[in-house]
Amino acid sequence: MNIDLGLLGAHLREHEVTPETAAEVERAGYGTLWLDASPPADLALVEQLLDATTRLVVGTSVVNVWTAGADTVAASYHRIEARHPGRFLLGVGIGHREVHTEWASPYDTLVSYLDRLDRADVPAGRVVVAALGPRMLRLARDRTAGSIPCMVPAEHTRRARSLLGAGKLLLPGQFALVEPAAERARAIARSAPPGTALAVTNYANNLRRLGYTDEDLAGSGSDRLLDALVAHGDPATVAARLLAHRDAGADQVGVYPLGADPIATLLSVAEAVHAVKAG
Repeated sequence: MNIDLGLLGAHLREHEVTPETAAEVERAGYGTLWLDASPPADLALVEQLLDATTRLVVGTSVVNVWTAGADTVAASYHRIEARHPGRFLLGVGIGHREVHTEWASPYDTLVSYLDRLDRADVPAGRVVVAALGPRMLRLARDRTAGSIPCMVPAEHTRRARSLLGAGKLLLPGQFALVEPAAERARAIARSAPPGTALAVTNYANNLRRLGYTDEDLAGSGSDRLLDALVAHGDPATVAARLLAHRDAGADQVGVYPLGADPIATLLSVAEAVHAVKAG
């Protein structure tokens, strides 16, 4: 796949990003901007972000198979690729049973969605899957360019790389906050994802596979769990935590910014990582 995704990816939701902030993220050294949650199938914002930047790759993390029709998404992919060749990566995912009343046969539904993308000539090498467990990771390996898991510590990255093998993209996302006071960082984490997302079945099951207990998952999470899911501390500590994913086999580390100003967090994190690399 001839797309340079860069070492760092910035994860933002629609309400957090504008063409101007995309340009700011690009200047900070991020290789990819990931449009989070469930963007609409027309992917109009993706095109606007690409129009406002010069080298930044934009991806979806992720298009939701329950809310975005495959045929419309495929047409959007071809429109964007024609306008900005080599700068768009389509991330797709199955969503969460707690949200979608139509939830049924998630694996088979995702397979069917990938089949429809195939029939619409969307290259498998330009698609990644939000895969957490072994079965979905094998599907990502066999049918797409790789996986874009979120809410995972570096140990998941190590296991996922072992399952995916070489040559497949592994693009994990890590929550991050440059905040030296551990208790304050944990309080921020508890008031937003990851703390508010621990009851989501997909995430909870994945964390249990990694050895976290019901006690860790109770409420808004134990200190042990939050410290694994959030890279927090001084800039050098945050950078080291993020780069641990690279050492575990990631091709890129996605940054989920915490704090009142997500763009400021992204800029601080990028500065910290670049300083560690330069040193």
